[in-house]
Amino acid sequence: MTAPRGGLVETLAGARRVLILRMAEIERFEDRHGGIFAAWDGFQGRAVPPTSAQVRDLVALGLVGGGLPDTEADAVLARLGPDQLLVLFNLARALVGVAFMPDLAEADEDAPDPPEDGPQKKT
Repeated sequence: MTAPRGGLVETLAGARRVLILRMAEIERFEDRHGGIFAAWDGFQGRAVPPTSAQVRDLVALGLVGGGLPDTEADAVLARLGPDQLLVLFNLARALVGVAFMPDLAEADEDAPDPPEDGPQKKT
């Protein structure tokens, strides 16, 4: 399974899923919660962070953009408890980021893997 340009493939609720925010999903988010750029600023620490409802809605809308019907996307998120909120926050942040800057995500895929030992210290 590969992500479409501007999207992600992530494991969520025990299954690999495609998530993507298209304009339709971004507009749905804005109709309910306000500006997507305010949410982005919140993810970056430049404004009030998004609420858990906003985070869950972004992920649900990403699932819808990836092809799930609304009811199935809501059911996936309904199975997740509060212990998954930080995971969802990071997923929502990545989802908005890749929607805004899809070329950066593609550049990351082409980058060589870092060495497993990490950087070597010089003494």
